[in-house]
Amino acid sequence: MSSETGSVGTGPLRILIAEDQAIIRLDLRGILEKHGLIVCAEASNGEEAVELARTSHPDIALLDMRMPKLDGIEAARRMYAERPIPIVMLTAFSDRAVVEKAIAAGVFAYLVKPFKESDLVPALRAAVARHAELLAARRAVGEKPLRPVVISVRSPSGNEWPLRMERTKDGALDVRVVDEEGTGS
Repeated sequence: MSSETGSVGTGPLRILIAEDQAIIRLDLRGILEKHGLIVCAEASNGEEAVELARTSHPDIALLDMRMPKLDGIEAARRMYAERPIPIVMLTAFSDRAVVEKAIAAGVFAYLVKPFKESDLVPALRAAVARHAELLAARRAVGEKPLRPVVISVRSPSGNEWPLRMERTKDGALDVRVVDEEGTGS
């Protein structure tokens, strides 16, 4: 038995499985546990998946696309909005429109059924790695102080109004008319 650790924590990845077909859910659990991963929660519908993502604190979610009560795309959207975690979509649908909807909902990887066992764990690990890179990039951007932007706006009467826009420490946008010395008034 191999052990697959993720970059999320020091131990094995904790995975939420959401699949409405019990036999597939059991198969997924077996594959993941064989690779040393921990299945921390199992859902049989989208609403249950969203709730379990709140309460079981998984490192990653593996969601079926077609589930009762709430489909996988909407479940992914809600989960990612509440607590951004990497999400892998598992589905029989591979058309471009469905894939784009899944990506827009926050899905990091996409597996088409029937999938090979050898594809599952690498897809999960790739999603965790891409998610970690995204979070690191967002943190790096957030650490850089934003410089003020000065633009010139023309009024309907033809007058030029130089404006200085700057983000304040609390996140608000401060917009001021620039005077002759270049400072906002």
